[in-house]
Amino acid sequence: MPLPFRKIPRLSSWRRLALHAWPAPRDSTVYSTLQIDMTEAQQFLEQLRRESGYRVTPTHLVAKAIATALHRYPESNAIVRRGWVYQRESVDVFIQVVSDEGEDLSGIKVEHADRKSVVEIARELAERAERIRAHRDPELERTKGMLDRVPNFLLGAMMKLTEFATHGLGLDLTRFGLKPDPFGTVMVSNIGTFGIDWALAPLVPFSRCAIVLLVGTVQPRPLVVDGQVMARPVLIVGVTFDHRLLDGAQSARLAKVVCDVIAHPAAHLQEERAGSSELRQPT
Repeated sequence: MPLPFRKIPRLSSWRRLALHAWPAPRDSTVYSTLQIDMTEAQQFLEQLRRESGYRVTPTHLVAKAIATALHRYPESNAIVRRGWVYQRESVDVFIQVVSDEGEDLSGIKVEHADRKSVVEIARELAERAERIRAHRDPELERTKGMLDRVPNFLLGAMMKLTEFATHGLGLDLTRFGLKPDPFGTVMVSNIGTFGIDWALAPLVPFSRCAIVLLVGTVQPRPLVVDGQVMARPVLIVGVTFDHRLLDGAQSARLAKVVCDVIAHPAAHLQEERAGSSELRQPT
């Protein structure tokens, strides 16, 4: 029985080159962006800053929003292990931290982020980031010390081995400075601090994070509000997710919650104002 295809006899020079430039696609990554009106969010964050004394930013709000979405749809709070999907027991968000004047990048896993307020997330990140930047975080320094002792030609193999041991086999390698599931489901990075409006990032293979969110700068952009075009403060969040875990319907549900929480935080995060006064930064 003949195949239901017909060979194209003549191709352009570029098409012939393109056929051999890349292998067949095998990547499960999906990219998107979220554009969010920050009018209410800016007022909300400013109020939290005044009441708590902490520097509460859109990054903390984004982390809380995605944690809220994963709490609401726990089937998306998952990891791929040995060809199967496993649901994580807690909603953990990994927030990247820049150190050494931008020369190095590490991060902090905020555990049970869905149970914490925006101010609690801001406080935890500020305290731990200060220790990281001062090289006083024992856990991170132990891990870095171990990596420094690994020759460069062995580093890739070691990363794959430790990834398989911790995520694939579920081994506890804490004594080697490697905690089980050290990154959680989501990775959040603030690129706005470098003045970047928006960008998209790849998934980090060894992290097993299913979602990466890049938080850009808040800029005035034209939006249609009540049928009128007007300038509003807009945040663009770059989104990357693993299609093995999230399909179109799941990602749309998560995106709707994230956008609603960020755009209307006072309506969705009613506990924030009461909690911020109790967490006021000491002076």
